[in-house]
Amino acid sequence: MAALDDPQTRTALAAHRAGALRWLGGGVLSIVLGFVLAAAVVRIVRDTGIRPPFGGVLVVVLVVCGAAAVVVGIGALVRTVRWTRALAGTHWRRGVLRIASPADLNVEPVGYDELTDEPLRLRLVSTAVWRTRAVEQMADAEITYAPVGGREWLLTADGAGTVYGAREVRRR
Repeated sequence: MAALDDPQTRTALAAHRAGALRWLGGGVLSIVLGFVLAAAVVRIVRDTGIRPPFGGVLVVVLVVCGAAAVVVGIGALVRTVRWTRALAGTHWRRGVLRIASPADLNVEPVGYDELTDEPLRLRLVSTAVWRTRAVEQMADAEITYAPVGGREWLLTADGAGTVYGAREVRRR
């Protein structure tokens, strides 16, 4: 069975897509508010001759932060589409998640023998603290993981409600 055929996978990808759309929508809203505030500041200065304190700085902050959020949202949407396509052609594997450091993970496949086998060494793609902590809470738990292209992997666990992207770490 393809990984995408699993209802939990579809739900997890939908949650990831919803998060991406929230970033995108919030960024667009911030940019729009920045332009509205800019128009208001110009009108106030033109009508009264008084410059609102920090008006210009607030406009710049809204527009720059909004643009950054739009970029994050678009990147997450592109990633979700790429992951969806990849999961249609692969299947989930089972393993145990071991935490090497906050962003570094080791996945021991089912049947792993620590004397002869090497674990799959991964590093989380996201640097968001809450996502890192969510993965850390899955330490020593059974997870499912799947390759989604090149050295990139997705992992999730029962009840996680989302997927986590990770890249394979090469040994030095």
